[in-house]
Amino acid sequence: MPKIPLYEQIYQAVALIPPGHVATYGQIAKKIGIGKHARVVGYALNRLPEGTSVPWHRVVNARGMISLRGSAELQRTLLEHEGVAFDRSNKINLNKFRWDE
Repeated sequence: MPKIPLYEQIYQAVALIPPGHVATYGQIAKKIGIGKHARVVGYALNRLPEGTSVPWHRVVNARGMISLRGSAELQRTLLEHEGVAFDRSNKINLNKFRWDE
């Protein structure tokens, strides 16, 4: 059986995050077996084509904050539309909204 390319593994894992929840880059990295390589998850999500069905907006940093510079406003809007709340410091309460795979 052929091995699934790394970025595709990342996209498949991100696709599992349900609406109204978030996962961290590190959480996705661990899920697919690349341990502490959270940045690779960020690189993969940055390469997604426009209009993708992969819910990239549900991945945030370990502090519960949006990391994407150019898409931060869109990401926040999409998350809030799904019911994810931000506090006054622009953080998401990971205890409440983190995906418990």
